[in-house]
Amino acid sequence: MGNKQEELEMRVCLQGCGLIGITEMWWDSSYDWSVGVEGYRLFRKDRQGRRGGGVALYINDQLECMELHLGMNEEPTESLWVRIKGRARAGDIIAGVCYRPPDQGDRADKALYRQTGAASCSQALVRMGDFNHPDICWRDNAAEHKQSRKFLECVNDNFLLQVIEEPTRRGAMLDLILTNKEGW
Repeated sequence: MGNKQEELEMRVCLQGCGLIGITEMWWDSSYDWSVGVEGYRLFRKDRQGRRGGGVALYINDQLECMELHLGMNEEPTESLWVRIKGRARAGDIIAGVCYRPPDQGDRADKALYRQTGAASCSQALVRMGDFNHPDICWRDNAAEHKQSRKFLECVNDNFLLQVIEEPTRRGAMLDLILTNKEGW
């Protein structure tokens, strides 16, 4: 994330958020001292074995939360899950962030789909990240490539809604927010 840390802190200060998901942050253990945001608990998963990638979730300190390990001991994925305790009678929220490299293979994709399936039993699920499926047409729920069609199948099988309406990078919707709660 490098030089974007100050921008993140400024946006958090101005907008205030319950949770913030970040992908492709490029962190490693040398960043431990510099990536905290006041008032937020940081969960992160750095990419192992090569540069780049990685995911992080900042959760507001006022929210009770814990990291979940949804099938993380299988195929390595750049994915992170947190359970946020719901208030009063509201159910818990499961929040996940994912970075799916464009060259990711079928085994890692299937692991992501299994994680999503395990999390989708929650009353409230928010799955965000950079999924790198530029060929998906969300209006028509269609895709050109096999991997993208499999991703759409996972989204539909788990009754998820994609809430981003504008392209996020070069005319394509790569960065998505998926949820099982209408109106979020």
